[in-house]
Amino acid sequence: MDQVSERLTALSPSETLAMSQKSNELKAQGIDIINLSVGEPDFFTPDFIKEAAKKAIDDNFSFYAPAPGFLSLRNAIVDKLKRENQLDYTPDRIVCSNGAKQAVCNVLLSIIDPGDEVIVPAPYWVSYVEMVKLAEGRNVIVPADIEQDFKITPAQLEAAITPRTKALILCSPSNPTGSVYSKEELKGLADVLAGHPNIIILADEIYEHINYIGKHESIAQFENIRERTVIINGVSKAYAMTGWRLGWIAAPRWIAAACNKLQGQYTSSPSNVAQKAAEAAYLGPQDCVETMRRAFERRRNLIVQLASDIPGLKVRQPQGAFYLFPDCSYYIGKSFKGKTIANSAELAMYLLEEGHVAAVGGLAFGAPNCIRFSYAASDENLTEAMARVKKAIEILI
Repeated sequence: MDQVSERLTALSPSETLAMSQKSNELKAQGIDIINLSVGEPDFFTPDFIKEAAKKAIDDNFSFYAPAPGFLSLRNAIVDKLKRENQLDYTPDRIVCSNGAKQAVCNVLLSIIDPGDEVIVPAPYWVSYVEMVKLAEGRNVIVPADIEQDFKITPAQLEAAITPRTKALILCSPSNPTGSVYSKEELKGLADVLAGHPNIIILADEIYEHINYIGKHESIAQFENIRERTVIINGVSKAYAMTGWRLGWIAAPRWIAAACNKLQGQYTSSPSNVAQKAAEAAYLGPQDCVETMRRAFERRRNLIVQLASDIPGLKVRQPQGAFYLFPDCSYYIGKSFKGKTIANSAELAMYLLEEGHVAAVGGLAFGAPNCIRFSYAASDENLTEAMARVKKAIEILI
């Protein structure tokens, strides 16, 4: 009998991975697809990081590591938090995982009981709500539209809190919107949370270094909620290391201990070689981070200009990450060859099949009227992709 668990049945497939797979299938058929669906830098990992990984192999880092990661890596992360964020941690509060995705899931599985509520601002990264389901919690979605730059207000947060609220997931800079919370905006949220001492804050800061407005601000800086805040971060985005699978948390000791216990039973530590590469990333020269950030900023400016020239798209300039998230509601309900486009997921599929551009509909991100374009692509591909999008949607009636 082929019957998966109810736990798995409740999960939805990843729309971002599904769109990427569909575009690869069309490419395999010889169709020229420009893929703007993938959330990863298109740069290669810097050479000094790769050299550290090669050295780790030669130095026989091939035995089991401690479940939360090598002490040397955790100390490097502690130094990074002090140097870049002015935050004081100790290595026993750091747990390294197989990517930031596992880090988020570890925390939720460690703190959520069946029926606990988790506040998730929308638009949200697709996996947050699925992870909450996996932990048998209940998602409480708080929507923020393009008019408020996709950022929730303190009043919205307060209104969403109930006696069953256990956690808030906050992503800044944001995937999928590119919005960045300012220090003042974070303080407003922190002041609300200070009045609810049972709520844990998961601060997903994986896009920390891809920021176009200056210094990154962490909600962990506020003393009134610091001991209830878990920072989620990693090397994937800043150092072009998505495939290395190395993320981490900086957390209160009891949460770090819980994640250590959980991870020790189902994956143990992340790859030793990836750990040594990440250690080199944090301890080595940081000019590569700024070089990539400047490239993303140039591409941001380009895609905003090009998308703003497409009639009907409502565009906000993102302040971080590498995604454009325009409101495409003007085209919802329009038709092509007798088929009506019912939502942004169908618009994304139309753009793939007719325009040969892969994007991801906002439905998967809790924003059915928006669509996500990744601009982690060359200037030439971005220019051609937006030309194709413009041509494709101009013929909708």
